Amino acid sequence: MVRMAGVDDVVALAELRDIEPNQLPAFTDWMAAHAKTHLPFVAEVDGQIVGCAWLLVAERVPGNGDLDRRFGDIQSVMVREEHRGQSIGSALIEAILTEARRQALLHVTVHSGRRAVDFYLRNGFGHHRQLLLWP
Repeated sequence: MVRMAGVDDVVALAELRDIEPNQLPAFTDWMAAHAKTHLPFVAEVDGQIVGCAWLLVAERVPGNGDLDRRFGDIQSVMVREEHRGQSIGSALIEAILTEARRQALLHVTVHSGRRAVDFYLRNGFGHHRQLLLWP
């Protein structure tokens, strides 16, 4: 099961992101401060959170007669190693893309590590010649 995460999931999300227990209050505060722009999703198996992914919702400068020009960026996709290869990552991506459609985002990007490029290609992402990166 994949669902949008809430405040009750902060400990599991922190663990998946390798956030130390002493940093939990600061991470909790960060989540609260970014609740409208960083939407966390979790995947559960038998009631245990085994994966997560985040959708950053950002605004572009208004233009072309449109004042609402929001886009999304997928961040921090993680599935516990023992649960990989079970389509959990794909289910997280589908939940994020469903939310992106619900919010009518212009597009969704992802900055992938080399090992995950094929995963994103299988999930509908493609290379785009107009997306440039300044490292």
